[in-house]
Amino acid sequence: MTEPKMAVNIAGVTLKNPVMTASGTFGSGMEYSEFFDLSKLGAVVTKGVADVPWAGNPTPRVCETASGMLNAIGLQNPGIDVFCERDLPFLRKYDTNIIVNVCGHSEEEYLRVVDRLADEEGIALLEINISCPNVKQGGIAFGTDPKAVEGITRAVKARAKQPIIMKLSPNVTDIKVMAKAAEAGGADAISLINTLTGMKIDIERGRFALANRTGGLSGPAIKPVAVRMVYEASGAVSIPVIGMGGITCADDAIEFMMAGARAVSVGTANFRNPTVTVEIADGIRDFLARKNIADVNEIVGCVR
Repeated sequence: MTEPKMAVNIAGVTLKNPVMTASGTFGSGMEYSEFFDLSKLGAVVTKGVADVPWAGNPTPRVCETASGMLNAIGLQNPGIDVFCERDLPFLRKYDTNIIVNVCGHSEEEYLRVVDRLADEEGIALLEINISCPNVKQGGIAFGTDPKAVEGITRAVKARAKQPIIMKLSPNVTDIKVMAKAAEAGGADAISLINTLTGMKIDIERGRFALANRTGGLSGPAIKPVAVRMVYEASGAVSIPVIGMGGITCADDAIEFMMAGARAVSVGTANFRNPTVTVEIADGIRDFLARKNIADVNEIVGCVR
């Protein structure tokens, strides 16, 4: 048969293949560009960008767990000014979609970044990280309250020039409620899952492994939870879903797509194998060819 079609569409943006990077695990691609051509990816999703530099949490901030890792980086980033002056010009050199992940402590902080990015060339989509603490609401995360999810989505959508992806937290009772809230607020797509809250204790020293006490659990350990949540969310909304959480190989990515994801993001696996994203894209293509499937979109949500 002819070469399978690999292109997917997210909110009117065409990705040459359904594989992208997960925010926070790829920086802005500079380091990884030494290993492979970033143009081979459907999109590069940047590390979270805030309106001002964030120092992040105290160290230690990362520890290993069984089949995964905990991180409590605290969204450390150099701020929007450095991002626009240094990272965006670098990414524009590649034939791939640029998706900027936006973080903030309050609605005003999110909107300042969204406004600044409105007139920057070459940005295909914005991914809004709503797992940040909302300091004006008693420290809760935007992503754990459906009214807050809908409200921040509506506010960002009203100001953004680019289509918006709302990145959902898995630390909720019912992911379908959060997915519907994002859709109701005008989201063009949703991505999930962000990390699960976890903890590790060093029994020899009798102290927490992370200075922050808790951290975000990622890696293969969370994949079954992520697949289930992608399946539930994709069945609850009509907008595209981007799946992530423990993807390490093409088989994992295909599983997410069969559950309903239009595209996938690869995160923690990048730390172990810097070329894993392109290997996954090639593996999806090989699977389609082996199964005589002409178009990758045919497998999206095929298991219901």
